[in-house]
Amino acid sequence: MGFWQNLRDSVTGRTAEREYEFELPPAPTSADILSSIADVQADTTGKVPPIVTARINRIANTVAVMVPRLDQLGGGSAQAHTVVSTATSYLPEAVGGYLRLPRDFADRRAVYKGKTSLMLLCDQLDLLGATLDKISDAVSRADAAALVAHGQFLAEKFQPSSSLTLPSEPLS
Repeated sequence: MGFWQNLRDSVTGRTAEREYEFELPPAPTSADILSSIADVQADTTGKVPPIVTARINRIANTVAVMVPRLDQLGGGSAQAHTVVSTATSYLPEAVGGYLRLPRDFADRRAVYKGKTSLMLLCDQLDLLGATLDKISDAVSRADAAALVAHGQFLAEKFQPSSSLTLPSEPLS
């Protein structure tokens, strides 16, 4: 609707049905998430110091382990969002910012509180890695607790009790 139609409708008292169409981007698939991580790894090969590569690989490995388990976290969970956002946004943006800087400047000049861009990137990657590790540990603990509970159920269900005697001869 344009300005003139809105003005005419307000003068005449007519209200027009307005349809708004919002098109949300599709949620990233498992392939999208893993592809984003692989792109960061490819983009940094030979362009970053080994200390950065090691941190990126740590994050990539944790994401690769977590992607098949995202359903366990729940679609709208903050933890699932963190895993997906780390792979598709936080990691690529952090690394991209570092890669846009001249290497000499990024690795040798202090830019914030006495730290170089390289040091800041390592701090950011360490934070992302630690956060993903906590999420992965929480999911694993939940799986382990479910395994223990199932084992207890089976023991209670199938362990012979002292009041129940089993026949010594097979039933015919």
